[in-house]
Amino acid sequence: MEIRAYSEAQPFTTTDGSTIRSLLDLSVAPVANHSMAEAALPPGGRTDRHHHKVSEEMYYLVEGEALMEIDGEERAVTVGDAILIPVGSWHQITNTGSGDMRMIVTCAPPWTAEDTYFA
Repeated sequence: MEIRAYSEAQPFTTTDGSTIRSLLDLSVAPVANHSMAEAALPPGGRTDRHHHKVSEEMYYLVEGEALMEIDGEERAVTVGDAILIPVGSWHQITNTGSGDMRMIVTCAPPWTAEDTYFA
């Protein structure tokens, strides 16, 4: 049985200012087919536009509001919205709210840095 407490997931900040907590991924658990993390952005923050050649990704907003862009199409998203990012799709999310934006991020197969390509 693999259970990780939120407090065990040590946050780190990426070059674009996102704070990531790896909850269950290849770095901390014997996952085979997917990974899960929490990502947070401060007000006005945005991820670097990128895509994955292998992984399908999903976002689930748990706090705040944002503008989601996938392959040039933009849409406002908020708490409770689930977002599918197909394999190979260029994407970026921008926090448009006045507070932090937090989301759960899953990837299948598991996320790897080698599968992340930037614009």
